[in-house]
Amino acid sequence: MANRKSTSMWKSPAGAVAVLLVIAIIYFLAEIPEDESGQESPTDTGEHIPADAPAEGLITVELVRTIDGDTIKIRYRGKEQNVRYLLIDTPETNHPQLGKQPFGDRAKERNRELLANSEVAIEFDIGQRTDKYGRLLAYVYADGESVQEKLLEEGLARVGYVYPPNTRHLESYEQAEKRAKDRRTGIWSIEDYATERGFDAEKAERSGGSRDRQNKDAGPFANCRELRSVYPEGVKRGHPAYSERHDGDGDGMACEAS
Repeated sequence: MANRKSTSMWKSPAGAVAVLLVIAIIYFLAEIPEDESGQESPTDTGEHIPADAPAEGLITVELVRTIDGDTIKIRYRGKEQNVRYLLIDTPETNHPQLGKQPFGDRAKERNRELLANSEVAIEFDIGQRTDKYGRLLAYVYADGESVQEKLLEEGLARVGYVYPPNTRHLESYEQAEKRAKDRRTGIWSIEDYATERGFDAEKAERSGGSRDRQNKDAGPFANCRELRSVYPEGVKRGHPAYSERHDGDGDGMACEAS
């Protein structure tokens, strides 16, 4: 009796449509993708990640050593790895072809000073995280303050190697570079030394006085006004420009901005 009733449903046009509709619904529900949590997967909206989207935030790492002005070695995920600073370039200290460039040693020493006795952290951007040499590409922080921005501010680095989408801090870095340019401090004290392609050591030698300019940036400074014209935020004990007579409160920071 039940079989005859089922057969009659297929013979009726309305019954056939109803059966097909039920089958279609069952098939559709079976095809909905699920993730591992059992929730329905979101559909692709076609939206792209903006350049200023957060990456992983600051990641605390162990500093192994300072290699030069824009490269350090850290311990990350259980092994030692080199980190190339994103968006900046400092003069060379011991390049196989370029040799030692003016302000290269100064940039390396200042990099070391900024990181010494500090909590070191790195921040990735949303693009490529390693370069062709296998070095990590990251922003570097000492006690939460940007090391890249400090080096730019003090005229020891230029903005360089800008490859989108790793451009999160480009605007603030360019502003820091401009402040150093306006003061003609560090690499900007030598006309045409810093270029978009790197550093022209021959131009520095032809202009003369590159060593004198480096020594001038190290002091001694007659007062805090002179010192802050080169180092706007003052300098820590251990910095070549530091002097106890400029550290009135004895906190290890000379001529700090009030």
